[in-house]
Parts: sequence; structure tokens; C-alpha cells
Amino acid sequence: MAIIVTKDGKETKKIEKSDFEKEDYLQKFIYKNPEAIPLYDVKENTQLLVLCREFPTKSGSVDALGIDREGNIYLVETKLYKNPDKRLVVAQVLDYGASLWVSYSYEDFINQINAFLNNKLKVSLHQRIGEFFGLSDEEVKGVVENISSNLKKGNFKFVVLMDRLHQQLKDLIIYLNGNSEFDIYAVELEYYKYSSYEIMIPKIYGSEVKKLIDTSTSTKYKWDWEAFSKKLKEKFGEKEANVAKAILDWAEQNHMEVSWTTSKRGGFFIHFFSDKGMFYPFNINGDGMIGWNAPHQGDKSPPPFNKMEKRREILERMKAVTGAIVNLNKVNGYSGLKLPLGVLADKKSLQAFFAVLIWIKQTLEMKQ
Repeated sequence: MAIIVTKDGKETKKIEKSDFEKEDYLQKFIYKNPEAIPLYDVKENTQLLVLCREFPTKSGSVDALGIDREGNIYLVETKLYKNPDKRLVVAQVLDYGASLWVSYSYEDFINQINAFLNNKLKVSLHQRIGEFFGLSDEEVKGVVENISSNLKKGNFKFVVLMDRLHQQLKDLIIYLNGNSEFDIYAVELEYYKYSSYEIMIPKIYGSEVKKLIDTSTSTKYKWDWEAFSKKLKEKFGEKEANVAKAILDWAEQNHMEVSWTTSKRGGFFIHFFSDKGMFYPFNINGDGMIGWNAPHQGDKSPPPFNKMEKRREILERMKAVTGAIVNLNKVNGYSGLKLPLGVLADKKSLQAFFAVLIWIKQTLEMKQ
């Protein structure tokens, strides 16, 4: 398949698909650009953090080992279509999973990851998780506990990544997902080169089956103020619950809509509206935090917040909220803001937060 590139509707150029010369390049690309594995098509908002390349097991080295925010462990195996053993790739990655489960204690597993991270980035696993996902120390502990549990149970998610998938592999992936408890996905990564640009088009297979299964079997939680306030009081205290109630009251007084999540941790979003769509840059969640949610919409946000510099301005203004930790280098990352609910028990901080919300509302209204 070819793609067409134009500049202002002119200078049309047809670009033919390119080939990866070596599997090593594919491995390096995934390590640096894990979003090229579209797990967000399996479950919304899923982000993959690749921790290690060439993770050793008794059956061989896993090309890439990663986790998500829930502590799920991903084993990624890369293969080029021209590789003669591509037909064995599913058996290979499952064998790695079995070897990992049998051979590694939790301590050995974590030590191996820490050694890799320290060598490459000079950070520990806890630091890397907190930095990448924008989590508090307490939240990181929860992720690590889930990693430990998944390792102990041998509960892994498998990803086969290739530059081109043959039909037999697609059929096998779909069959395994539909008729076993394995979570195994195949990703085809089309590769194009144009001038100094590299263009990747990822397609994931196997997710359609899992989505059908998840729809019929997964638990959705129904949250309202009574259930959410009870959770906040039990987990944190009256202070956090009172702040959440103050935010809900402010939203009602300013004719803002609120929607409750259906996730296990609970929470709600405040919705800002314009004639170009809905904007929800913050979420108030059951972890006792106000989360930075703007990356979810990104450049698809209603104007003017479809521009990164305008979303950056939101974070700039959040610096006025005493206690808010803002990272302007993470405008398009969920770790752009760390704001515990308890911080807003201070009236000045709460009013500063409301001032940012009012500015967002007024900015959207000016664009109409």
C-alpha cells in the first residue's frame, strides 16, 4: 500500500511502503516509542511503559518487557516478515512467559528491572513508574503490588509485533483470544520514509475479540456522590470529601455538567462546552487526586485548546494553586499535573483552582 503526501494541496508525492532492515531497529523503536503499540484500541487510555529490552529468561530474551498503569505485565516479541521462524513467534512468546513465571521470584524480577533502569536512566522502578504515569508514592506501591501478583500468577499479556502479518497468524491470535484465557495481540507496523520523516501506521489484531468478551464479563461500577464520598472518607478523610463536594457545588452553580466514571477507583469529570465540542481537562478521582486529563483529547480538543500551547497555558495558570506540582514538559502526558485534593482544603488554593476553571470556561465561550 502507498500513501500520498501533499503540501497545501500541491506537490503531491506518492510514498511506497519501506522495509525494516533489522529486527534490532524495530526493538529500539518500540522501546523509545511504546505508543506505537495501540493498546488504547484494546482498552481506552491504556499506556505502555517499556521497562527493558532483551529481558533474560531461561528460554531466551524477551525483546521488550513493559507494564501499564494497572500493573499488567506485557511481553513483546518483534519479528520481521522475512524471518523464516515467524510461524513460531506465538509459541516463542508463550514460552518466554512460562519461563518467566517458573524461573523468577518477585525479588529477582524487580532486581533485574532495576539493574536495567539504573544502567540506562539512572532511576529505580518506583521512580520510573511514578514519573511516567504521574503517580504518587502510594499509587506507585499499588502498581508494584499488582505487578507482584501478576508475576506470581503467571498473568501476562503478550504482543507479537511485525512489519507484516500473515493471515495464519491473525487467525491464530483471534482463535486464542476467543477460546482461552490468554491476552495475546498481533500488531502490524507499516513503515514509510519521506525525506527526514519516518511514518508508522500500527494495526492491532485480537482486540476485537477481547472487546466482545470484556463487554459481557467486565464489572462496571456505578458511582454517585454518596458512594464516592464514602470512599474518600474511608481512604483519606473528611477533608478530601469536603473538597470534592465543594468542586461539585461550584460546577452546579456555574451550570457545568459532571459525569461519573465507571472505573473501580471512581471519580468524576467536569465538562466545559462550546459549539465545537466538549472539553474535560481534569478528573477528580478516588485516589484523592485531581488528574490532568487533557492528553486524552489532545489536538482533538475544541478550539483554542486543540493547540498545545493553549493547553500548556492551563498548566501555567495552575502554578497559582499552592501545592500543585506542574510539569510543563508533560503537557501531552498525564503526569503534567499532580494535585492532591487535600491541598485544596486551603481556601486560597481552592479559589485559585476555580479561577483556572473560570478562565477555561470563558476562553471557550469567547471562541463561539
